[in-house]
Amino acid sequence: MNLLHAQLRIYQERINHYLEEKLADLSARYCPEKLAQALAYATLDQGKRLRPALVYAIGEALELPVEQLHAPAAAIELIHCYSLVHDDLPAMDDDHLRRGKPTTHIQFDEATAILVGDAQQSLAFQILAEDPQISDSAKIEMVKILAHAAGPSGMVGGQQIDMDCAGNLPDQQALQQMHLMKTGALIEAALLLGACQTPQYPQIKALLSQYAQAIGLAFQVQDDILDIESTTETLGKPQGSDLNADKSTYPKLLGLAQSKQLRDQLIAQALERLQQLPSQSSFLEALTHYIGQRDK
Repeated sequence: MNLLHAQLRIYQERINHYLEEKLADLSARYCPEKLAQALAYATLDQGKRLRPALVYAIGEALELPVEQLHAPAAAIELIHCYSLVHDDLPAMDDDHLRRGKPTTHIQFDEATAILVGDAQQSLAFQILAEDPQISDSAKIEMVKILAHAAGPSGMVGGQQIDMDCAGNLPDQQALQQMHLMKTGALIEAALLLGACQTPQYPQIKALLSQYAQAIGLAFQVQDDILDIESTTETLGKPQGSDLNADKSTYPKLLGLAQSKQLRDQLIAQALERLQQLPSQSSFLEALTHYIGQRDK
């Protein structure tokens, strides 16, 4: 586990440095000072950076130069950060704490938080489009992957289902579909973004998607478990917030014991798919185990 955390720190430092550079570039094009400050606040904090780590890990396993992985890693993280800023808004989850800090709309104001999310989303595609290290054909594939994962058939659609299901518990199949869209779509996109520049991509795309769906669901099931079993201090956000908001969760539907059993089954499925890939990654294997054991 120490090796996992050491490698994850390398990926975190890598993407943090790249994002700092890209946000600093905005000053050369002119960006209103308040918006620039809010963008930095919502983007450059100490998140897990799981999605860019997946981009780097699969890309490195497939022997891609790291210079070709920075832009997709940054793009997926900007989309993720935008989703968190908007999820925290009063009209959505109405959260006041994120990663141990006041949420963006609390630190600044609601209108600025909306604009921050909008800016993060557009900046993600701008970074991809302008990167000189990536071929035009790969850029088109990346834009398609990211737009689909973030859009109405992916994350945004999943969020709509989540909001509509508050107080109205769906069955397990519907709950799984919601999380495949809301959480799993960006995790799947991260792996596809990291792999799509290699000649092996058509052969491994389906396996990567199956692996991503398994770890994405496992991640969400563990999130639901932690909302009950962890603490606000450990989570960096209010413990029990899903319960208080009457959200649809796996423990609410299945109970804690069965939710943990499902999580473990999903981790086993993910490991099986990972072993079938032609290029192995010790980081991805360790990360898969960690997803089922994490405490925040």
